[in-house]
Amino acid sequence: MRKLLMQVNMTLDGYVARPDGKTDWMWLSGERDEEGFKRVIELAESCDTILMGRKMSREFLDYWEDVVDNQPQSPMNTLAQLMVNHHKIIFSRTQKEIKGRNVTVENGDLATVVNTLKQKSGKNIMVYGGATFVSALISLNLIDEYYIFINPVAIGEGMPIFREQKILKLESATSYKNGKVLHKYLPA
Repeated sequence: MRKLLMQVNMTLDGYVARPDGKTDWMWLSGERDEEGFKRVIELAESCDTILMGRKMSREFLDYWEDVVDNQPQSPMNTLAQLMVNHHKIIFSRTQKEIKGRNVTVENGDLATVVNTLKQKSGKNIMVYGGATFVSALISLNLIDEYYIFINPVAIGEGMPIFREQKILKLESATSYKNGKVLHKYLPA
């Protein structure tokens, strides 16, 4: 059975984005750490499907497709290739079609669809966001492994993904030179 993995960047004070959805704070802690970036690629390679909510889909699709199409020398290109080539399922209550490479729009019941996807053959499934969508997956107990990159920055207010009590079991913690710490949690 496939697992649903969640990978997010989070501030010290528990937010995944500013109130307006911006994530500019991710770059305040300094340069990219190559070991951390390798881990992000390893996680992406362990999956073949990406889930996301409609609200973040346009920015996600446009960014990664632009890197692949127009920035062949970008240090992000290896990850961009994975993001573009993986099957992406965008959950929406309002749209039936969203343009992008390897994109399917899903309008069905979230828990039913995710549980059905987990039963299919293939690699694991990854969710990166957005905040409201990830919160729904967490509330429905659909996440099998949590990968949370804690950034050494606090922003005071923003968008959380945990909206109710959730007890998790820490499986590992890895610190990186740029001050970020990756916590891997499993449901308790």
